[in-house]
Amino acid sequence: MSDGILDEAYDRLHRTGPEYEGWLSNHGPMAVEALARHGHGQRVHRWLDDYLSRLDELPRGLRPIDDWQVALGDAKRAGDWLAYFDRHLREQPWRDVLGTWWPRLLPGIAAGATHGVIRVGHAVHALHLHDESPQRLTELGQALGYWAARWQPVPGADRLLTAATSGPPEAQPDSTGPDVAAALAGLPRIDHQTGGIRERLGRLVGVPRWEPALAALHPARTPTEAEDGLAALVHRAGLDYLRYGHAEPIMLVHAVTAPTAVLRTLPALDRALWAPSLAAAWAATAAVTSVYAPTDGIAPPSVATGTPAEVFARAARHGDAHVVKLADAVLDAHAASGDRRLLDAAGYAAQLI
Repeated sequence: MSDGILDEAYDRLHRTGPEYEGWLSNHGPMAVEALARHGHGQRVHRWLDDYLSRLDELPRGLRPIDDWQVALGDAKRAGDWLAYFDRHLREQPWRDVLGTWWPRLLPGIAAGATHGVIRVGHAVHALHLHDESPQRLTELGQALGYWAARWQPVPGADRLLTAATSGPPEAQPDSTGPDVAAALAGLPRIDHQTGGIRERLGRLVGVPRWEPALAALHPARTPTEAEDGLAALVHRAGLDYLRYGHAEPIMLVHAVTAPTAVLRTLPALDRALWAPSLAAAWAATAAVTSVYAPTDGIAPPSVATGTPAEVFARAARHGDAHVVKLADAVLDAHAASGDRRLLDAAGYAAQLI
């Protein structure tokens, strides 16, 4: 990774807010981290020159956060949350702050159309793989602050998280762990796929099959099983993009990038948090699929791919943040599985977006 370029990019971005034009997420910190890590640092500042022009200023705080439970999910307190985490990350090791706040934020994984957790995943990945810098610590603080300000649960996921947090379930004689493919295949759809994600998530409450389908993915019994389940979730969601991506090319990207962010954060977390992390990531992917994907998928398209490096280079030239982030996610899944169809998903997104 081009550490100097990434830190310079963070310096430029940290004068801007986590959202713009209402509540569109600022994708800049996520995209530049992916570009720098994949060896495209020379593109970062040119990309930012264009992207920064659409962003809003850093929001001002109203008053310090005193009762965090009351302030959680209050978007008007975004400036307060950014200041709160900036202070805590100056006073405590970043892994301690993350370890305290990850279980508090995890039930609200839908925050900002899942961009809260995605931004945290990119920030943690940069810190975990490389030496700490003030800029990367600031980025983690802004990512956590954004997640806290937009904290939003997935309907029905509280029971899933409670089951995953209460300890390993008793093993069934024929159980081989969470069956991600079957659980994804069994997801229902909301009747009216219109409006923004907050409206759509609210409609899940009225879908009779939603909570049973959500519960179809059994809790992981061990940290290894949770990690394997997350890898399988990213893999299957990437393949599903080939079947459903034509319907909502941008929003269905998050069914892949949200669990990728969680998977990348695992090494920095206590292993006791891995099973609930899988449960929350599953809820996010399931919800995005149920509110945006059509009932019937299409035959996977034929897409020219090439090597993983070539796939990411095409995404970088394309320049859209969602294309870049999806390519980044599926390259990880391809490296773990060897399934070349995942590379097709990145090329397909570049065609659609």
